[in-house]
Amino acid sequence: MNNSDYTILLVDDEPDILEFVGYNLKKENFNVLTANDGESGLKMAKKHKPHLILLDVMMPGMDGMETCDQIRKTEGLEGTLIAFLTARGEDYSQVAGFDAGADDYITKPIKPKVLISRIKALLRRYGQSVQSDNLQTFGNLSIDLDKYQVSLDGEKLNLPRKEFELLSLLISRPGKVFHRDEILDKIWGNDVVVGGRTIDVHIRKLREKIGDKAIKTVKGVGYKFEA
Repeated sequence: MNNSDYTILLVDDEPDILEFVGYNLKKENFNVLTANDGESGLKMAKKHKPHLILLDVMMPGMDGMETCDQIRKTEGLEGTLIAFLTARGEDYSQVAGFDAGADDYITKPIKPKVLISRIKALLRRYGQSVQSDNLQTFGNLSIDLDKYQVSLDGEKLNLPRKEFELLSLLISRPGKVFHRDEILDKIWGNDVVVGGRTIDVHIRKLREKIGDKAIKTVKGVGYKFEA
């Protein structure tokens, strides 16, 4: 796909940021939408279904974390990529961002070329599946890789994109121990810099949704899925 095939939604309460980032994205031929608060951003996301949403954390009313959480709960936006673009660089803020369902966490200030590179790295993974088989069933757990849907006991679960990709990777070879470096490479890629704790956050969220028995921790090595 060309850059012109992608739509990016910017959500930030600072007009200067919207103008600056929007200008640089348009220079790269991306389709750009803007919103100046979380509620407006959520409405635009539901209406336009962008490929990527860039979210500020600190906004009046509905902040970025809550907006991200609401987007992840919205049907039809399961595959949408979300990246925080914020001046909040603390570790706990980044963990909270990934916990809310973000695919990346980018701190300001950032040079336009670097930002564009991070965005392109994210979009390269858009639409990719870790495994090609369409439907996988393990007891009461079903994973449809084409539709990006996971069901438990017949009830559909809302999984953020990275949680879905992580689960897809683990179920691709039940019993195999996936090393942490391998998980980072396959799910986040070499172009996106994330810490090892990011994996732990996503594993914890997965266990909360599908139960804590299927995904096993192998201390000092990584994780595996046991059917």
